Amino acid sequence: MKTVEIYSTPSCHFCHMAKEFFKEHSIAYTEYDVSLDHAKRQEMIDMTEQMGVPVIRIDNDVLVGFNKPMVVELLGIK
Repeated sequence: MKTVEIYSTPSCHFCHMAKEFFKEHSIAYTEYDVSLDHAKRQEMIDMTEQMGVPVIRIDNDVLVGFNKPMVVELLGIK
């Protein structure tokens, strides 16, 4: 099973889309609300060198934005 993390904010439409996609496919994930968690916000900035959300980490792969085809590929969803 792959480790899935999403760095998001409550007002981010694409963050909601990504989380709904994970729920529809029964993908367990850890969510970090970077609007409240300053340490995770800095971790996200250090990882991506920008502040846009969502940032999705699947094992060692990092995606900025909700790139559904890439998420499907990285998760091996058919």
